[in-house]
Parts: sequence; structure tokens; C-alpha cells
Amino acid sequence: MTDHREVMAVLRAAVAGMLEAVATRAASAVELLGRRAARGAGRDPADPLRRGDAAARHRRAGPRARARTVAQRVGAARARQRALFVVGYPTRTRPFYTHPEPGRPEYSNSFDLLFRGLELVTGGQRLHRHEDYLAALAARGEPAEPYAAHLRSLAHGMPPHGGFALGLERWTARLTGADNVRRTTLFPRDLHRPTP
Repeated sequence: MTDHREVMAVLRAAVAGMLEAVATRAASAVELLGRRAARGAGRDPADPLRRGDAAARHRRAGPRARARTVAQRVGAARARQRALFVVGYPTRTRPFYTHPEPGRPEYSNSFDLLFRGLELVTGGQRLHRHEDYLAALAARGEPAEPYAAHLRSLAHGMPPHGGFALGLERWTARLTGADNVRRTTLFPRDLHRPTP
């Protein structure tokens, strides 16, 4: 694995497959919900939206442009209707195990995938050298002890790797057009409803 773009390519293929399956196997359900089936997995991972570009567009929109996601800040129609990769996140805003960008260690080899205006997936390239994990923890002023078991396994070597996490409830909410993720959660909980 060379960088996070390989992970993005795998994710793009997976999302395209899921969208195709929904369109072909659940067309009647999509129609019943009054939704338009999404096609394709959006912008090519080789040409993602850089977070800095999105931030610049947000600043040009003025001080009243307050929103919760990069997609909303940008106001991009493609992010509201399709999938959009966003890259260029500062290393300090990502988990310590995220691989830094070579030549620009202040940025991470990580991404978010936005779908219909909501962050659906976060992923990236992970560190794989024991000494890099220790250095990343030290740079953040975090102790290594809480991660001792994990660090022991890395002491024996780990191939370069990456990954992502896709939220099933968020995915379902975007496909169905639900106004809140709780509407697509089997047993929703929040601060005022701690039990289902």
C-alpha cells in the first residue's frame, strides 16, 4: 500500500456496488420512499476535494455560513446528491495512528466520504511501524501505556495498511432521506432517551 488513495479506491468500488445493488434489487422500495436512486460513487479518488479548498469556499460565503459538515459549508450540489471525497485534514485533528502525508507531516493521509451532504465514512492510511506509533503518541503528549497491548503486536512488524468505517445508520438515512439518523436506527438512544 502506498497511500490513502488506495483505500479510497476500494471504498469507491464498495459504495458503487452498494448503490447499484439498491437500484437493481430494491427499486420498488426506493420508489415507495419517493427517492431518486443514487448512481455511481461520485468523484474519482484521484481528484478529491481538498479540505483547504472547501474551507476557502466557506470563508467566501461569509460569516453567516455556519454548518456542521464540509459539504454544507461548501454548499456543493455534488456533495448533496452524490459521493464526494474530502482530503487534506491536519494530522492534529485525526487519531494518532493516522499516517502523515510524506513531505507535509502537518497533513494526514486520511479522508472523509460525504454522501448526500453528510459525512458517511472516515478512513485513511494507518501507521505501521512501532517506532512511528511511539513518536506519534509522544508528539501529542499521550502516554503509551493505554495502548500497550496494541503496541506489543506492532513491535513484531505490520505491513502498510489502511481502513475505513462506514456507519450503517448514516448510510440508511442518506438512502431513505430521513431527516435524522435516529429514524434509521433500530434502537435509538440519546441524552434524553438512554434506553431503547
